[in-house]
Formats: sequence, structure tokens, C-alpha cells
Amino acid sequence: MLSKQKIVTLGLQHVLAMYAGAVVVPLIIGGALNLTPAQIAYLIAADLFTCGIATLLQVIGTRYTGIRLPVVLGCTFTAVGPIIAIASTSNLATAYGAIIVSGVFVVLAAPLFGKLLRFFPTVVQGSVVTIIGLSLIPVAMNNAAGGQGMPDFGSPRNLLLALGTLAIILFINRFFSGFIRAISVLLGLVAGTVIAYMMGMVSFANVAEASWFSVVEPFYFGTPQFSIVAIVTMILVNIISMAESTGVYFALGKVTETKVTDKDVVKGLRGEGVAIVLGGIFNAFPYTAFSQNVGLVSLTGIKTRDVMIGAGGLLVVLGLLPKLAALTTVIPNAVLGGAMIAMFGMVVASGINILSQVDLRQNENLLIAACSIAVGLGSAAVPSMFDQLPTMVKMLLQNGIVTGSLTAVVLNILLVHTNKKVNQAAVPSPISEAS
Repeated sequence: MLSKQKIVTLGLQHVLAMYAGAVVVPLIIGGALNLTPAQIAYLIAADLFTCGIATLLQVIGTRYTGIRLPVVLGCTFTAVGPIIAIASTSNLATAYGAIIVSGVFVVLAAPLFGKLLRFFPTVVQGSVVTIIGLSLIPVAMNNAAGGQGMPDFGSPRNLLLALGTLAIILFINRFFSGFIRAISVLLGLVAGTVIAYMMGMVSFANVAEASWFSVVEPFYFGTPQFSIVAIVTMILVNIISMAESTGVYFALGKVTETKVTDKDVVKGLRGEGVAIVLGGIFNAFPYTAFSQNVGLVSLTGIKTRDVMIGAGGLLVVLGLLPKLAALTTVIPNAVLGGAMIAMFGMVVASGINILSQVDLRQNENLLIAACSIAVGLGSAAVPSMFDQLPTMVKMLLQNGIVTGSLTAVVLNILLVHTNKKVNQAAVPSPISEAS
């Protein structure tokens, strides 16, 4: 039985392991949408608060929701591009309306997800993850240059700062292991910000103005608005997250030596759906199971849920302290960009790693990967090609993640499922052979 002090310490370790991912997402979205420092601070506080609530829902669980394994929920990077695209073409209220509806979809679709999985085999998942990473690379490079539209965009000091941050992250990954390596991005952000401070590029004015305590309020950015295209986009994002979370559940089952049944997966996905709805209500983000915390469970050998309850409680407390949330807004764009290069590059690498498990010598798999990645990247790189189309169609097709995902799913149905049916129909029955 662990003491309260140890539970808090080990819980803090899990918070630190996922903190970079939890903080970077609101920073990226807030920066891309030109939100004010106060609005970005709210996004971070709301995200940390909802991460904590979502984690507690999953770990403690109820009769119908919650995987009841030592899992931490955090905002999914898959949603970054779509949220920016939706909010840029309409507004944040539309993005949050789509998040709420997509969360309800996850709750209702959880029992059916086993049937949906056949439309998302490894080749489709790998292609989609690769597309997500590639579509985010321009965001990283814009930030590395200082932020699109900024007066010092592309200045040597911004480029050197981004390069230095990336070098620190790579150094930590090369010469350290275990927990230090797990928080290499966070350490890179801290070190890069310290260097930027010495260069006179950091101001703490926003931290001084932020309050010490504040309660996260529902619908901070206005009453949710609903768009069919935005809703479909977020549902696609969450279907991918459901597949990722299912993998995390089974991985946790192996680490904790717990048999994970289909009912457990359904309860876990229902809990995730409830967390996504909460994310929309509190103007946070869609949530998914964080795989880095699975590695930490394996590394420490501490498999008790008490530690995750401690981590969830700490996240809730952090979300109620805007001054601490505002502290992260002092990170310069260039520092953030250097970290993004590593993080988004890892997303691409993860997609490639998934595809490496696929037999690309089969022409069908090769065509699915090639065409979906090409269409997705092309749509994101040349969005003007759809300017002559109706507004709703244009919004859908200009999102490279959506076009790439749809291409992968449709090609999988046409090339793989149809081909199987044709082959099965071509096999002569024993009766016909005998006659």
C-alpha cells in the first residue's frame, strides 16, 4: 500500500510525462488562431482541468463507463489540424459544437466499434497518422520562424532559437533514458525559454496580470454552433482516436497483467466519449488515452490505480490556477516551433512505423497508402484548388486529414473488401467440382 506522499509524487511524475502534450496543443491552436494571451491561458487551464476530470472518470469508472486501468487521458494531436481549420473558416464556437456532437457519437458508437474496426485496418491507420503528421509540419515551421505574420518572421535569432530547442531535445533523447527522456520535450521548452529570456525575448507581464485562482466556465468562447461538415470532420478524428485508445487499453492490459475484454474496451470508449463532450462544454479538446504514460507504468512497475487518481487530482488543481497556466504562454513561438518539429516529426515517423507492419508488396496496400497520403498532403498544400466549389464542400476538401482519411477508407473498401468478395465468389464449391 502506497503512502499519500508517494501517490502524489508518482502522480506528479505521470503529470510531467504528459504535461508537454497537454500544454502544447492549446498553445499551438491558440497561436494559430491569433488568440489573446488571456484566451490562451484559459485554454491551457481548461485543458488541464478537463484532462484531470477525464482521467478520474476513466480510472475510477462506473458501471457503464471507464476502463478502470491506470490510464491518463490527454488532448489528441489528431484534432489540432481540424480544429484550426474549422475555427479559421468559421469560428471556435463551431469547432466546439462539433466536438460535443462527436463526443456523443463516441458514446453511442462504442458498442459498434468492433464492427467499424474492419474499415480501419493497419494500412488505413498508418496512412492517416502519416497524413496528420505531414499536415502539421507547416505549422511547426511557421512557428520556428517566429510566427506567421510577425514582424521578425524568419529572423536569424528565431531560427537559431528553434534549432537550439530542437538540439536540446535531441541531446536529451540521445544521452538520457527513462523518465528524463520521457519529458525531453518539456525540458527542451524550458531550456529554450530560458535562452530566449537571456536574449530579451520573454515577457512575464501576462503572468503578473493573471489571477491566482479561477473556476473553468462552460462555453467560454460562446454558445456552440453546429456545422455538418465540422461535425463529420471531428467524428473522423475521434474514430481514429478510438482505434488508438483501444491499442493503449490492450497495451495496459499486458503491462498490468489484466485481461481486457470487449466489454472493458466499450466502457473505456464510453468514458472517452464523455470526456470529449466535457472538452466541448468547457472549451477544451477531444481526449484520448496517452500512450507515453503506458510506458511510464511499465518503466516504474507501479501499476496501482491510486497513482493515476493522484495524477488526475493534480491536473484538476493545476487547471484551477490561471497564473500557472499563464506561465506557459511566455514560451516564444520559435521555441515552440523547435519542439513542434520533433513532435510532429514523430507523428510522421509513427505513421511510417505503422505502415512498416503492412505488406506493401501487395499492390492494394501500396495504392491505399500512396493515394491517401498524396491526396491528403495535396489538399493541405494547395487548398486553392477547391475555391470554385460550394462553401461546405470546399471546407471539407481543404482539410487534408479528412480527404486523406476518406481516400484511405474508400480505397480499402474498393480494393481490399471487394477483392475478397470477388475471390470468394470465384472459388468453386465442392458440389460443382464433384459434378
